[in-house]
Amino acid sequence: MDPLEDVLSLLRTRSHLSAGLTAGGQWSVRFEPPTGVKFNTLRRGYCWLEVEKVDGPIALAPGDCYLLTRPLPFTLRSDPPGPEIDAHTIFARAEDGMARTGTGDDVLLIGGRFTFGEPGHELLLAGLPPVIHVPAGTPHAETVEWALTVIEQELTSRPAASSLVAEHLAVVMLIHVMRLYLTREPREASGLLTGLAEPAVRAALTSLHTDPAHPWTVAELARAGAVSRSTLAARFKETMGQGPMEYLTRWRIQLAAQRLRESDETLSAIARHTGYGSESAMSTAFKRVTGVSPSVYRRGHSGSPASD
Repeated sequence: MDPLEDVLSLLRTRSHLSAGLTAGGQWSVRFEPPTGVKFNTLRRGYCWLEVEKVDGPIALAPGDCYLLTRPLPFTLRSDPPGPEIDAHTIFARAEDGMARTGTGDDVLLIGGRFTFGEPGHELLLAGLPPVIHVPAGTPHAETVEWALTVIEQELTSRPAASSLVAEHLAVVMLIHVMRLYLTREPREASGLLTGLAEPAVRAALTSLHTDPAHPWTVAELARAGAVSRSTLAARFKETMGQGPMEYLTRWRIQLAAQRLRESDETLSAIARHTGYGSESAMSTAFKRVTGVSPSVYRRGHSGSPASD
């Protein structure tokens, strides 16, 4: 099982495309903190991106795209900027899928956001920088550029099912941007993507995701990566920000939470499927990770009757 695919599937990653933005002359648009992971791509012209708590503006050129992985306010603007306008004001007046500001249309941006249908998205986003900028022409970025080009075509020409096609392509773009970041900055941050760039950690993660119910030990995981226990423990902690057993616990709890939401299995059955020897052992771990008991979680997320 590919760990990145596993996490993305469990989180039910979805894209939501917004109206495009055309601008010209001197302009500046201020955005509130986004819900989920925000993305934009500059299809025409030049502009600047400024993100609160991030040092310095980022210059955007045609073909560039970026992801905002934190709920931080941000501004898109010309150089020099014009009077700042709240994004809600201009997007409320969007026509034919396009919001407009400034004078002219020498700048075109398309974008949207990614949301995650289930809790636990910190597994994917933890340790990433607040902004991932992918300049046009970045090595191995051809698939990202292809996806963005087709998204623009779908949104411009509006053939049948264009929104559905564009939304699926946006998820393809997200995966490739993350792959590019993994290749470009393998040790820039801690988290899943960083761990996948380290061969021994990747081998351990693959083992954990292939059979999460197995009673894994650090020694077994180290053998999978052909390293010593101390080496694996150190590399896992360095890249993932947590030890392999802590990661396994959190992953098992995410799997248990999914079963609680989507099935009427008993707590004992869910405990067996997720690697716990008893219902009480799973319940203790579940409450430690989520802050609530499995029964309370089930009632709050699925409306299923409690199993205890």
